[in-house]
Amino acid sequence: MASKFVFIASSMLLLLCSSSMAQKTASPPSLSPTPAPAPAPDYVNLTDLLSVAGPFHTFLDYLVSTKVIETLQNQANNTEEGVTIFVPKDSAFSSLKKPSLKNLTNDQLKSLLLFHALPHYYSLAEFTNLSQSSPVNTLAGGGQYALNFTDVSGTVHISSGWTNTKVSSSVHSTDPVALYQVDKVLLPEAIFGTDIPPAEAPAPTPEIAPAADSPAADKTQAKSPTSSSSQKSASYRVTSWGVLSQMVLAVSGGLAMFL
Repeated sequence: MASKFVFIASSMLLLLCSSSMAQKTASPPSLSPTPAPAPAPDYVNLTDLLSVAGPFHTFLDYLVSTKVIETLQNQANNTEEGVTIFVPKDSAFSSLKKPSLKNLTNDQLKSLLLFHALPHYYSLAEFTNLSQSSPVNTLAGGGQYALNFTDVSGTVHISSGWTNTKVSSSVHSTDPVALYQVDKVLLPEAIFGTDIPPAEAPAPTPEIAPAADSPAADKTQAKSPTSSSSQKSASYRVTSWGVLSQMVLAVSGGLAMFL
């Protein structure tokens, strides 16, 4: 009876020791730290940028009045693509005579403004590759709403059929927004048609004839022999009168001696 009790007690003691040893040797599972989320880009206010960046008041007024500014703002801050906007100066609108923007409907004016934006952020360095994939769709669409780009020695040239211009300066270029100044308003064929008037030829430079070949010089040269001969005749007459007067004086003196 006592031996059974000792056996049971020793067995229980052995089980307790083995379980405690197992807990000490078993290592807890390692938990890898969760990476911190990337910081969200700062909110970009296009109205503030265009107000202080340069003479872009006309373009900004059109964006606000048509509410296209909201579309561009959403593309800039609520998408992963960002936006690239080509901003005409105020002088580009004032110098635009034909075609006029006054007869456009509200929808056409919206499309014209969206024609100035690409649905992706592009730095100036990326336009070299972009020129090889032209035409490029704009926020207004593709086809006749697409733009053609060419890189000429680092200068970005833009063509829309009606308009040929270039990027004259970088106003703002930080992902997700790029603003580039252009000297002309971009006019899409989808609105103004494909009957594009030819560009005006530059006025010819007037030719100025050399002074030696002028008629006045020829007349002067033609009159030179006559004037020289007149001078010779006058000097001859003066000499003849001098000799004659001396002879008269000599004869008068001789008569006076005889008288």
